Amino acid sequence: MLANLFLHYAFDLWMAREFPTVRFERYVDDAVVHCVSERQARQVLAALQDRMVEVGLRLHPDKTRIVYCKDGKRRGDYQHTSFTFLGFTFRPRGARAKDGRMFLSFMPAVSKDALKKISAEVRSWRLHHRTGHTFADLARMINPIVRGWMNYYGAFYRSALYPLLTRINAYLMRWVRKKYRRYRGRKESQQAWARVTKQYPRFIAHWQWSTAVPAVW
Repeated sequence: MLANLFLHYAFDLWMAREFPTVRFERYVDDAVVHCVSERQARQVLAALQDRMVEVGLRLHPDKTRIVYCKDGKRRGDYQHTSFTFLGFTFRPRGARAKDGRMFLSFMPAVSKDALKKISAEVRSWRLHHRTGHTFADLARMINPIVRGWMNYYGAFYRSALYPLLTRINAYLMRWVRKKYRRYRGRKESQQAWARVTKQYPRFIAHWQWSTAVPAVW
């Protein structure tokens, strides 16, 4: 809260006063500033470096950079063509237009670091070892968490989350095979999985997006 209050005066109001036409987003001490040209970006960066010194701060030497938002229309080359902000990595990605045509867009998706952190949490649940629990118990345990990930990280380029959701399904499938002897065969477990996910598509939060499981689990 203190950082937000300080930077509201040290950064937000200063930007509005010195560069009123330049848009930006800031969360605590992370910010993205939108410039229309490299020349403008260098001008803003130089002024911002002086401003931070003026208020007793300095820009992070490794994280502060000018990024070229490359896409199908901006086809130039630049050293940096991606950045990460609030758990999303913004970079050139394939996208599909309403008419089905594919094109290159500069879009956000869940970052590798965020996925790594989420994956570690999923592993820590040890779902496949919770055979003393019911399926309803597991649903109550994971649904609020997974739904939160879906609502936040799935707001943009949700397909980047599919491998993670498939991994959760793999743990649930292993739980089924451990808990119920009659489903320990691959064919039997696959049939049971298909039947349950079709009959109860919202029982597990992410089944509305993906019910797939890896070929090997």
